[in-house]
Amino acid sequence: MSMIHLTKILSLAAALLTTTTFCPAQQSYASGDVKAIDVDLWGGSPRVKSVEKGDKARLHVYLPADSIATGRAVVICPGGSYAGLAIDNEGTGWVPFFNNRGIAAIVLEYRLPRGKKEVPISDAEQAIRYVRKKAAAWKVNPRDVGIMGSSAGGHLASVVATQAPADARPDFQILFYPVISMVKGATHIESHDNFFGKKKKVKEKDEEQYCSDLRVSRNTPRACILLANDDTVVPALHGLNYFKALQAQKVPATLLVYPDGGHGFGSQKEFAYHFEMELDLQAWLESF
Repeated sequence: MSMIHLTKILSLAAALLTTTTFCPAQQSYASGDVKAIDVDLWGGSPRVKSVEKGDKARLHVYLPADSIATGRAVVICPGGSYAGLAIDNEGTGWVPFFNNRGIAAIVLEYRLPRGKKEVPISDAEQAIRYVRKKAAAWKVNPRDVGIMGSSAGGHLASVVATQAPADARPDFQILFYPVISMVKGATHIESHDNFFGKKKKVKEKDEEQYCSDLRVSRNTPRACILLANDDTVVPALHGLNYFKALQAQKVPATLLVYPDGGHGFGSQKEFAYHFEMELDLQAWLESF
């Protein structure tokens, strides 16, 4: 079942509604009361080489206490316009939320595209594969591995959710204020230019290939989309169009729209609806 949740007093404008593999070396370490594992994702030569020599993708793995582990895991892709990574706010800041609910949180420090779009995509797909490979050791159900992303990280997560091969396709997706369209005039231009390359002339058909609302199928996993109605960086229309595409394919989807908060609120407790958002997200996670 698809659901749109209007939080507090919210009115979406009518115009908005109608617009259209091997085992890498790993190092364990302690992080407060949370057991964490640091992983070199590829452990050698990655499937797709980075533009920048020596660039490495890493997983920061946080496992919940065995006594409350549910077997669920989520790979987290921070945003940053494909120019950097908001590791704290949109990555490790979410660890307590998931671990306290028995969910393994795996923060992906993916390599930046620098105009070679296949680089972060290959990292995100490999992260899903790697978590499934380590399922027994990490007490994870390989059929309950989701992906989460914020902003450009939400674009990356949605690309993997809609286009990855079956072995790298996540079982669910959580998207915070995601970049969905890559077509100029609708996209977040910084994310677009860093993804495709600032000096490249990109054909519209290539942009459309990475518009996730155009790539939804009945094989796309269920989704929860969270955003603020006053986001002027990545307008709410991105998430709304993705929600509508999921609905059209009868994919279970929930859209959570908060009245204000702008772009990039992430795990910040200063976000006015932070605790309400946590309850909303918890309810969604408990619904399947």
